[in-house]
Amino acid sequence: MTHRAFILLALVVSVLPLPAQTRTPDGHLDLEGIWTNATVTPLERPPQFAAKPTLTDAEAAVFEKQSAAELASVDGKSEHPLLAAAGSNGTGGYNILFIDRGSELTRVDGVKRTSLIIDPPDGKIPPLTAEGRKNFRMEGFGRFDSIKDRPLSERCLLGFGSTAGPPMLPVLYNNNYQIVETPDYVMILVEMVHDARIIRMHGQHPDSSVRFWLGDSVGHWEGDTLVVETTNFSKQVRFHGSSEHLRVIERFTRTAPNMIEYRATIDDPTVFTKPWTIAYSFNATKGPIYEYACHEGNYAEADILGGARKRDTAAAQK
Repeated sequence: MTHRAFILLALVVSVLPLPAQTRTPDGHLDLEGIWTNATVTPLERPPQFAAKPTLTDAEAAVFEKQSAAELASVDGKSEHPLLAAAGSNGTGGYNILFIDRGSELTRVDGVKRTSLIIDPPDGKIPPLTAEGRKNFRMEGFGRFDSIKDRPLSERCLLGFGSTAGPPMLPVLYNNNYQIVETPDYVMILVEMVHDARIIRMHGQHPDSSVRFWLGDSVGHWEGDTLVVETTNFSKQVRFHGSSEHLRVIERFTRTAPNMIEYRATIDDPTVFTKPWTIAYSFNATKGPIYEYACHEGNYAEADILGGARKRDTAAAQK
């Protein structure tokens, strides 16, 4: 089956029931279905939970209630980290109608987590190397010389926040995924910007000169766990300042009829002082996944570059 056929197959599937925990004809636990990774658990552990990597259900309920109340108080013109993450802080471009990050902390190994990062134990991204700090500053958000300088997500070419990954991360909205599985390929359709990941089973990575925006993903089974190694990332994709040496190992384990446990280890010795690992749950949800309307040629790009030229002119006149 071709990549195009895989994508078409995913798009024509209509509303699916919550999946049963079944096995494929070749004996593996079936990962197919529609899933969501929406969660209020942040990537890095907040200061108030510095010494608490997990919470009891009662503690989690208090935090989740506070989080919901805080979100309900936000309007489109507020100065708020959530709106800042959407690029809309104080401008009125987004309001809470656009934010759908779930209502609960994610559950891993049966307990609620205060950060997606499970290693290092402090729940923080490891310190960057000197090269990593340089790359992070050059990711594109501060460069306005050309449309090609702007981030791929801003140009509607990839989802923002590494939603398609790898590693796949929850973002502010559109956190739905559809998995289609055969013995030779696994396809993950991402709702955000309709990215589609094609994982080749038991394949080989191409030469390092061949690069992909989503990297080259090769999978194999270890028991009932799908293990995916992704390399060969394009230099245009800088996950937290990552380099061409980025390597991501993902593990998908069906732990219940309505849950997939997802773990991903990020390794880039050029950028990070040591590998680090995230974990969260994909939870079954009803579909379908609708087309995301972001498109290349975002009208805001003309205003972004035009504003930069006006700023340059004003600076030259001083």
